[in-house]
Amino acid sequence: MSVSHPIRCGQVDYNGAISTIPRRQTTMWQASWIWAQGEVSPRNEWRCFRTTFFHEHEETPGTETKLKLTADSRYVLYVNGTQVGRGPVRAFPSNLPYDEYEIGHLLKRGEENAIAVIVLHYGLATFQYLRGRGGLLLQVDRCVQTSDGAAETAAIVRTDASWQTALHSAYDATSQRISCQLAFTERFDSRGWDEGWKLAGFDASGWEQAEVIGEAGMAPWTTLSPRPIPYLTEEPVYPARVEEMNFVKPVPWSAVFDLRTMLVPESVEHANPVTLIGFLAAVVTMSEDGELTIGSVDNGRMPLRVGLDGQWCPDEAYYGEAPQQFVKAKLGAGEHLLLLDLNRGNHGHSFHLGLDCDVPFELRSPLEPADAVSAAGTGHAADAADGSGAAVPFAAIGPFGWAEHIDHQPEQPIDRNPAAYEALKGVGSLPQLLSDYRAWIRPIDRRLYHTADVYSETAWRVVDQPQPMPSSLQRAVLASADPGVIPLHPELDTEILIDFGRELTGYLSFELDAAEGTIVDFYGFEYMRDGWRQCTYELDNTLRYTCREGRQSYVSLVRRGLRYLAVTVRGASRPVKLYEAKLLQSNFPVSNAGAFQSSSAMLNEIWRISRDTTRMCMEDTFVDCPAFEQTFWVGDARNASLINYYAFGSTEIVERILRLVPESAFQSPLYGDQVPSGWSSVIPNWTFFWVTACLEHYDYTGNADFARDMWPHVRFTLEHYLSFIDERGLFKIRGWNLLDWASFEQPGDGVVAPQNMFLVKALRDAARLAAAAGAAGSQAQFEAAADRLRDAINAYLWDDERQAYLDCIHVDGSPSATTSMQSQVVASLCGIPDEARAGVLQRYIVEPPASFVQIGSPFMSFFYHEALAQLGLQDVMTRDMLQQYGAMVDKGATTVWEVYAGSLSHNENMLTRSHCHAWSAGPVFFLGSEVLGVRGVTPGWTKVRIAPNPSGLAWARGSVPMPGSGRIDVSWEVDENAKIMTMRVVSPASVELDIAAPAGYALKLNQVAIG
Repeated sequence: MSVSHPIRCGQVDYNGAISTIPRRQTTMWQASWIWAQGEVSPRNEWRCFRTTFFHEHEETPGTETKLKLTADSRYVLYVNGTQVGRGPVRAFPSNLPYDEYEIGHLLKRGEENAIAVIVLHYGLATFQYLRGRGGLLLQVDRCVQTSDGAAETAAIVRTDASWQTALHSAYDATSQRISCQLAFTERFDSRGWDEGWKLAGFDASGWEQAEVIGEAGMAPWTTLSPRPIPYLTEEPVYPARVEEMNFVKPVPWSAVFDLRTMLVPESVEHANPVTLIGFLAAVVTMSEDGELTIGSVDNGRMPLRVGLDGQWCPDEAYYGEAPQQFVKAKLGAGEHLLLLDLNRGNHGHSFHLGLDCDVPFELRSPLEPADAVSAAGTGHAADAADGSGAAVPFAAIGPFGWAEHIDHQPEQPIDRNPAAYEALKGVGSLPQLLSDYRAWIRPIDRRLYHTADVYSETAWRVVDQPQPMPSSLQRAVLASADPGVIPLHPELDTEILIDFGRELTGYLSFELDAAEGTIVDFYGFEYMRDGWRQCTYELDNTLRYTCREGRQSYVSLVRRGLRYLAVTVRGASRPVKLYEAKLLQSNFPVSNAGAFQSSSAMLNEIWRISRDTTRMCMEDTFVDCPAFEQTFWVGDARNASLINYYAFGSTEIVERILRLVPESAFQSPLYGDQVPSGWSSVIPNWTFFWVTACLEHYDYTGNADFARDMWPHVRFTLEHYLSFIDERGLFKIRGWNLLDWASFEQPGDGVVAPQNMFLVKALRDAARLAAAAGAAGSQAQFEAAADRLRDAINAYLWDDERQAYLDCIHVDGSPSATTSMQSQVVASLCGIPDEARAGVLQRYIVEPPASFVQIGSPFMSFFYHEALAQLGLQDVMTRDMLQQYGAMVDKGATTVWEVYAGSLSHNENMLTRSHCHAWSAGPVFFLGSEVLGVRGVTPGWTKVRIAPNPSGLAWARGSVPMPGSGRIDVSWEVDENAKIMTMRVVSPASVELDIAAPAGYALKLNQVAIG
């Protein structure tokens, strides 16, 4: 099959590559893009813009005042001090959405009115964002309905050189990355910043004039499109209780580093993983003989490797609950050279470092003289409460080599042990270092380092004293006028732990009364049990707020996911009164249109937490999880889309995410596995799932225009995938060949069995989509390609001796040593085996052999449950749900986990990494489609089959949303003695129903049609 180009809806040149995007109707922009003078794409810049205008128009019926805006990277908009909205939605820069708000009700007639916008520009690529440049575009249009029914529109406000701008000085630009997937943490000092900047009467005489940087349509924002989805919710949710109170003392010195940017500055242009080779170096001066503890409570995948005076700590010397690492060293009074070995892959996670000692010590950079020690380099917590502006007491050495890794491109070779790097390990003194390696040493950019690290200070306490909690402190979490007063200790900090009772995602909001200079640290995490807290490794889920005098409030600008919130008061001269702490729960606007109840209380709870997980993972796209990543992973979203249809019935979010995927074509014609993203990465299965999701969306909505729009993109990428068919007729590719977090063989090069099988299914689903799009010739072409690949799989991947499908064939031709449930399940699901082999696989699926690699995640269970449903084994499916998901409920889960207990854990206490993962919420779909038995038969669900499967239940009832409008309500109960199912169905009269009782049951039906 030859490779063709898709039908173009519009071509955008982005960084020299052509991306295909759908064109949408856009506004007539008279506004100009503005920014400030100076750096084009500054790192972690929080910049304010404002203008005032006199409003003399009367708001009459039919008149609208609409404000349209967009920004790079994110904005929050205020009109006369009222927050109006946040945005824009994540997108590729070449097709940037703008938001539109009606603001007439906020304007004051006959007075000056203020429009204020804070823009957070990232200055580096993330998993949600490709680096552009700083910019704001805003226009206010007044639309008047004339007497003849026409509309007259005039721009009354627009961004231009008359706007004023200033850095928001309360935000600390040296705050570090939240994670490699996300941007920056918040460190906010409310002293000296006037929040009146959002109001008309504010004195902005000290602000600078904005600079016009271009007109609408300028690069990189060459296309501006209307927002494709509704605005997200912001629902105030109060906590359930204050869980505990502790008097604590943090590690006396801590800091966090951006090692990736430090050693590979150009890596800000992308989010691809890099390997880097270098060192951090500092001089430690001990006041007297003592024991120094060096530790990392989150090393960001860079193992802690410590050298002191040329002696490297042996592996057995490190201790701590993984992945935390600590090591102790006895040092004499005077100076010591400290080296930290940095030779590892790095994806952008921060490196958190702490030092503790039984005697006073000081730190300084090897490049600074002996008397150049600041508060940032002392071992005294009081001195190091805020190290902003202080010299960095470390230097970087290197890099001695680095390489960028893109999984769908040839690997960059790198020498992991270059001679200069190996030689420097033996350096035992500062004079030797400066004499022999001065050319390799460089100072650290102050923006890439911050001391008094909130994460380390919260996770590493040298004193931790649990306290009985005053009952009055519970007022802090109530919607009450009375505050909770946080007690003080004369020498220690006070921490209270707030439990919201369930997983949430959104924006932290609080109100308190405190003395000036009081520091309040916030740290959100997902799980604790029996006094053990699961730290959010590789996620700096923190906020530091420094108080001004008196009563004050704050609403975070950074989205975060959490269940628990540790609030630590430091340096207070009087007790803090906490009036409220709440979360503005933010998700895609959906109601609980779907429902499910049954005779099994456990199954009901599994359905509920699965539904809630999906809601928590619905933002401007589906995301994998609300805490760690907030990333739209393409493969995950296929499952989430099906779950959403049965829980909420939303079609807008699904269409939006499916249309986003082809815009990654400039990164690879194979399409990205997470989009839009600065990480150019391909997981073939994820693209295959996207093809299936496109067909399933057409099946649910019946939208033929969608099928016609998407078909060229589906064809485009599958033709490129078929170019990797080898001489045996098998799909063979070097890349990230992932399916499940389990220990079966899915190598980065060679023939991977489940991948080949899912390609067969994708080709067949593409053929069906081609038919819906009116491309009959392509339909036959893709069906034939699927048949050829199926034949090759059966010829080369079936092992007669094992009586099972191999997991892979390695590049050297050797078969996999493992035999997995994954390969057998996918083979069955994708229709690979002939009748005889299908019977063998069915036995495995019903009773998985102990020698096979078992399913490792609920994501893989989705395909397992699909295969069981396809085989009519719904009773096995529900038993598996009760066992696997029931274990989560028994451990207190309020949302479903990323993996089954222990599959991806650093230590035995850590049951899973993410405690809220959309790819795991399959029970919502299967309990609706199989137990209630509701499935669409025709596109748009004009005909629906209702064929319940009791699966051991005595009764069940629930609702399944219809596409567009309406729902189907089903309730049934079975009389096992009489073998009768009594069923009631309520549905729209326009829907044709095909209703069937389970095999062996008579049906008593009460059918109600409405509308």
